[in-house]
Amino acid sequence: MNGVFRSKVDGPFKWAALAMPCVALAVLYATPPGTHLFWIPVGMMFLATAAVCWIGVSTYYELRGDQLVIHCGPFTWRIPLAEVTEVRESDSVRSGPALSMDRLEIIYGGGKVLIISPADKDHFITTLQRHAALARSSVAGAKPRP
Repeated sequence: MNGVFRSKVDGPFKWAALAMPCVALAVLYATPPGTHLFWIPVGMMFLATAAVCWIGVSTYYELRGDQLVIHCGPFTWRIPLAEVTEVRESDSVRSGPALSMDRLEIIYGGGKVLIISPADKDHFITTLQRHAALARSSVAGAKPRP
């Protein structure tokens, strides 16, 4: 009973992801020949482009067993569903694994907050609530180890 939810992606993020390779090529083309250090800014621009593309392609949220696993490029968060205390809509500009300003705040673990932006928020919240209820019931019904 797992669920995978893609991140919603706003237009400005798409435009930035498309513009970065164009800027890198323009810098490469505009650099005068014989300049040895031009590879530094061009290389940095290509690395930034690769990072933005990686994040854009690989940002998704996964309900796996009793955890919410959040993937965003090279970063991964694992939140035990039993620790999730609240999910609410947010207009916060805080940084987080969200590619849209249409966001949700996940409050967990005694006040920690993570901002996400699933494309189908209603389905995500419904599925999260179902998984969290199952996780809490299994934790409550678990017998302590001797």
